[in-house]
Amino acid sequence: MGVVARVQRYLCHTCGRSFRNPRKPSRRRSALWKAFLQNRTTVSQLAKDYGRSVHWIRKELRAYELPKPVIVPDKIVAIMDCVFFRSSSGYLVVRDAHNRRNVYWSAIESETINEYQCARDTLESQGFSLIAIVIDGRPGVRKLFDDLPVQMCHFHQKAIITRYLTRRPKLEAGKELREIVHDLCNTNEKMFADVVDQWHEKWNEFLKERTVEPITGRWHYTHKRLRSAYRSLKTNLPYLFTYKKYPELHIPNTTNSLDGSFAHLKELVQIHRGIKIDLKRKLVLSILQNRHRKL
Repeated sequence: MGVVARVQRYLCHTCGRSFRNPRKPSRRRSALWKAFLQNRTTVSQLAKDYGRSVHWIRKELRAYELPKPVIVPDKIVAIMDCVFFRSSSGYLVVRDAHNRRNVYWSAIESETINEYQCARDTLESQGFSLIAIVIDGRPGVRKLFDDLPVQMCHFHQKAIITRYLTRRPKLEAGKELREIVHDLCNTNEKMFADVVDQWHEKWNEFLKERTVEPITGRWHYTHKRLRSAYRSLKTNLPYLFTYKKYPELHIPNTTNSLDGSFAHLKELVQIHRGIKIDLKRKLVLSILQNRHRKL
């Protein structure tokens, strides 16, 4: 007889009635979810493709049950970072750096030390053994893992310097410091530390310059942001080259594996903007559970 709403229908020549083979709702919902998630098909487009109403599509998507994630405990190099969709709505995610799969995710309102502690406790209670950590550089978080090799993400370090100095510093000292940080990935700890120390020795008097407020008589350092950029490098230096101290662990020097996943996730949420919060939460969880790879 033909295909109606992507379903083959048949005609009985005896009684003249049309019919179709029974289909399991779970199979249909799985196909809908795959189109919604992997093919990035919007709800309105799905309604047109299936010849159904938008309300019916949303009902089927809500009825789809996410398979329970299968996570096998192992020794892992853990990449830890947070992603936020609003100021008080985000997720803390832990990824196995070698297998590039998320092993932990938790909804959070803010990025706190307690959330990282909870992540570690949960993973270890499940049988995971953390052998190294890659983080974005929050000082308090490093203390939670002082018994493990901790790698500070190079991308985040460069972002910190850019925040203090901008992409195009006006001061010559700022230009030189930014150029030093630009070569962060192409050097080692001793060479980098020597270059930073040489820079500080050259600009030491410049960094000490003060500005006095004429009314209050109070003073502050004239080049506060430049000082902050330098202090950031000195504070994070012990954690910038951990990946070279433990070559056998194959520790990545950035959190890019997670950051790329977060970019994909935010893009998908943007494509499906306007959906209800429960459907958006299911969409996010499906990505975090590695379900975007294969359904």
